[in-house]
Amino acid sequence: MRYLVWILRLVVFIVVLLFALKNTAPVDVGFFADQVFKDVPLIMVMLIAFVLGLVFGLLVAATALMRRRREVGRLRRELARAQDELKHPREAPSAIIPETVAPLAPL
Repeated sequence: MRYLVWILRLVVFIVVLLFALKNTAPVDVGFFADQVFKDVPLIMVMLIAFVLGLVFGLLVAATALMRRRREVGRLRRELARAQDELKHPREAPSAIIPETVAPLAPL
């Protein structure tokens, strides 16, 4: 199985390398305010777009991951509290009848 994974990685690497070598044509990249970069290799534009997408995706995933970690921590504390209550049950307060503490006065 390990060899199959390495062969698959090698095939993907070769395909990406061939794709990069075929896309070296110069392109013009336009930004806002009529700012244009001329003769930028297409593979560089694609690489920058990929990296920016990767960074944005990781930021979105990181916020969700932090939210899940907080929830897991809260649930672990709640579980520990419940297990502690099972190990050391609180004594139920004895039923106190109000008449035994202060008898009712006759009307």
